[in-house]
Amino acid sequence: MGLFSAINIASTGLSAERLRTDVISNNIANASTTRTQDGGPFKRSRVIFQPVADANPTFRTPYLPSNLDNGPGKGVKVREIVVDTSEGKLIYDPDHPDAIKTGPRAGYVEYPNVNIVNEMVDLISASRAYEANTTVIEGSKDMFNSALEIGR
Repeated sequence: MGLFSAINIASTGLSAERLRTDVISNNIANASTTRTQDGGPFKRSRVIFQPVADANPTFRTPYLPSNLDNGPGKGVKVREIVVDTSEGKLIYDPDHPDAIKTGPRAGYVEYPNVNIVNEMVDLISASRAYEANTTVIEGSKDMFNSALEIGR
């Protein structure tokens, strides 16, 4: 394993968790949006991760022979962002501009399928994972500096 493998692996986690945080923030910001450009209420989005199977080397250390370098590590990547198509909660409010006009649900307004409590738990989880990856990078940096001190 090369010198920068741990940093490369942690950096994939940082990128993925940053995107997850952005998606969660978007869900929270639109928790009351009853009308979108597509029509209908906002639908919650989720980020799906997958492990990096074959890492394309973006950085190779010049100090390790290529036959000993296993690449930058594996890490994680975002497979896709999926939209939750489940129905949101219905609230009876016939005076609302987005109220359903006809049918058995007339007078009801469909609100987004976003649960603020679940989104906050996901946000805390993403924040802790981001912190953990940052700690890995800091620990690797300290380890490299200690190794350099030995050589002095």
